[in-house]
Amino acid sequence: MSTKTFQIEVSPEIGSVTAIYMSPPKPSCILTLAHGAGAGMQHVFMETLAESLSKAGIATLRFNFPFTEQQKKRPDSPAVAQATIAAAIKKAQSLAPKIPLFASGKSFGGRMTSQYISAHPESPVKGLIFFGFPLHAAGKPSAGRAEHLRAITKPMLFLQGSRDTLATWDLIAAVCQSLPTATLVRLEGADHSFKAGKTDVIGLLTAETKNWTAAVV
Repeated sequence: MSTKTFQIEVSPEIGSVTAIYMSPPKPSCILTLAHGAGAGMQHVFMETLAESLSKAGIATLRFNFPFTEQQKKRPDSPAVAQATIAAAIKKAQSLAPKIPLFASGKSFGGRMTSQYISAHPESPVKGLIFFGFPLHAAGKPSAGRAEHLRAITKPMLFLQGSRDTLATWDLIAAVCQSLPTATLVRLEGADHSFKAGKTDVIGLLTAETKNWTAAVV
């Protein structure tokens, strides 16, 4: 497994962000992996997931959003976040031009990724993977944040904990049922942070990602 750290320029106005490319010797595909609103790309969840995916034959390109890079607590605007995702997708494609490219993200990172793809259907990504899609605020069930997903024709994989307070199960199940290209996987007992007691949730996320990407390709 090789790991490289470098800068990705988002734009002259926004500046650059730090990224980490982690890859096994012969990856089956590469994922852009965007972090959530509460922690950066080096959070233990992001690091452990990337390492697990690499051992399963999947390369990842993790990156910080500008607000994390600048050590700010308030997440970037959708325009800035989506510009960062676009730059990461372009970089991932240049790093591994001969293998399938997927876009993925944890919580906020996943939602910003899907918003970007919904507005840019020409994107080269083969599909999207959500490690906990944040459907609504905690305690305020609503499906409004899912409206843009209807514009996406690419395959989508939703990996959701059964105890996720940002996506009550009945609602996320109904949303996915209404999307022709969506696959929903229930991780029993897991919350939005994918904590589920002694269950190896990272292992489950990795296995589901590997199987789904192989099927899509």
